[in-house]
Amino acid sequence: MAENLLTDAQMQEFIVNGFVTVKTDLPATFHEDVFQRTAAVFDKEGNPGNNLLPRIPEIQRVFDDTNVKGALTSLLGPDYYMQPHRHPHYNPPGSKGQGMHQDGGKRWSHRTRRLLVFYYPQDTPVERGPTGVVPTSHYFSTNEGSQISPEQPITGKAGTVAFANYDLWHRAMPNQTEERRYMMKFLYARMVEPQEPTWDNKVTDWGNDTAPGPREHQDMFEHLWNWHLGSKGIEPSPSTNGESLSDLINAMNGEVESVGLQAAYQVPKFGEEAIRPLVRCLYEESDMSRRNACYALNAMGSLAVDALRNALKDAPEGVRANAAEALGDLGTKAEPAVPDLVETLEDESANVRARAIEALGTTSQSGSLAVPELIKTLESSNDGIRRNSVFALCRIGEHATDAVEGLEKLLFDDNRYIRGNAVHALYRIGTPEAKEVLVRYLHSTRWCPITNRDSTF
Repeated sequence: MAENLLTDAQMQEFIVNGFVTVKTDLPATFHEDVFQRTAAVFDKEGNPGNNLLPRIPEIQRVFDDTNVKGALTSLLGPDYYMQPHRHPHYNPPGSKGQGMHQDGGKRWSHRTRRLLVFYYPQDTPVERGPTGVVPTSHYFSTNEGSQISPEQPITGKAGTVAFANYDLWHRAMPNQTEERRYMMKFLYARMVEPQEPTWDNKVTDWGNDTAPGPREHQDMFEHLWNWHLGSKGIEPSPSTNGESLSDLINAMNGEVESVGLQAAYQVPKFGEEAIRPLVRCLYEESDMSRRNACYALNAMGSLAVDALRNALKDAPEGVRANAAEALGDLGTKAEPAVPDLVETLEDESANVRARAIEALGTTSQSGSLAVPELIKTLESSNDGIRRNSVFALCRIGEHATDAVEGLEKLLFDDNRYIRGNAVHALYRIGTPEAKEVLVRYLHSTRWCPITNRDSTF
């Protein structure tokens, strides 16, 4: 287990606000050197984009820092994955900043499976254009989220690292100084569904009366807390304040997202009685209604699995896609649905197939049942299908030994992220055959960070 894990209070802060910060133990001279190297690369070569780390490999020391590793382990589990996309963001002197936006916002899940990680190599006071975030906005998929609470700047000394939910609303704030501001953005992913707390956990009870955050969303926060606790999580006991099930369903189908979210996480109190009306909501035309129904069904846990398995079959395309996504969000609780999801890989809809493939990455982690059919999907002409297939096999890891040959073929795929995820899938499979494929590939594709147009050899 990594050292310097987050505390219960820091985990609660992350669950409520969608972000938490730590400071590395690296000296100020290290961060100054990274800043100067970054400025030189921008001046001579432009933005290195996804090649940020091979271009300035010293930055890896930030992610080897015990405080950073402890936070990543706490939030994503010990088997976290630095994804291929990374980007240095430059906020020039005198900039007006960005508009508030989400990098995610397309996934109907509140569970912590992806993180944005921001590293600041220089002191970043509010005048220098830090990243501004909207606390609690990661639970929202509409513009309502961008205004749910006052903007908060992520300020700090050089070496500050922020960990933000992938769906958190954020922006670059105006840089009112004459100094450059850089922020190195990395994407991280959870590989294994939580089985136990991976932070410095002392208590299991969320503590609604004393916990932070808006009172009206305590049921939602408690659900996420219990999910992070894994098998040690306790069942929440939401209070419906006297509302009937039909009242809550109507609120979920309304136009105010905060009201719908509050209702979605109160519905589970009604148990099996709520399943049928929730599944009916998946047939609604409104994205809001269907999204809130998925949140409620996910909060129901294993009680919802059979109804979602049925919705995978003989239902409209949109319902089948929603059912597959909801099963995926249930993770290992939906393991009984793995055969149904495998069967869904024959669905006529590419969208439904893509959702089912993604779901198999979280539901079938304990065995190889889905692997043979996932291997077939690696050959799809559809980028989204191949991307989801590689990532699902990546999560299945050691149980996907038969996928080595298929993954090797994707190491030179036209999609850069499929290539990158294929590398990590082979790494997680970890057999001698997989390692040999990796070594051959890395020998031929090695990047030399000191080779450039002025020094070619």
